[in-house]
Amino acid sequence: MSVDEILNAIPPLAIYLIVGLVIGVESLGIPLPGEIVLVSAALMASQHHELNPVWVGVCATVGAIVGDSIGYAIGRKGGPRLFAWAGRKFPKHFGPAHIEKARSLFARRGMWAVFFGRFIALLRILSGPLAGSLHMSYGRFFTANALGGIVWAGGTTALVYYLGVVAEKWLSRFSWAGLALAVIVGVVVTLVVRKRMGAHEEKPEPEKVSE
Repeated sequence: MSVDEILNAIPPLAIYLIVGLVIGVESLGIPLPGEIVLVSAALMASQHHELNPVWVGVCATVGAIVGDSIGYAIGRKGGPRLFAWAGRKFPKHFGPAHIEKARSLFARRGMWAVFFGRFIALLRILSGPLAGSLHMSYGRFFTANALGGIVWAGGTTALVYYLGVVAEKWLSRFSWAGLALAVIVGVVVTLVVRKRMGAHEEKPEPEKVSE
């Protein structure tokens, strides 16, 4: 079952909570499909009026900020042990090469790494724990983390939502155009068949030659 099918079967309030929870847990440092859940929820909001895109964006933003903050606290207290454990459990995401590359980037870029890390899958997971393990000032971390979360969650939700609305309108117009074309073709075919049948009926039969 796909993410879309799962979300379609859930009430709006539960979807808001799921979006915030999944993104929060991902930001905490556990690899989950946060971006896929956010995109799916925003797209659903463009198709279902009972789902509010503003609340989708708000919950995603809160989840991102809170999750990163918890990840920061965990990384500050036990960064090396955490990364060693994560490397054993999730080698594709937290292998030594991945950790070292991300650590080097954070050491050089600081707040910018936290801000732009929100837009990169691997850094989105590592951002909080890495910043904490490097003992970055929490004030600087929180500022970059909050701004990154707002821009990423709000921007992604708005972009996907409006693209979904435009796509729905376009597909709706395409459907009506297809229906109109089908009706026109049907009428033309009917007129042509009737005309031919009428011509055939009016055609005089050849006279029989008497013997």
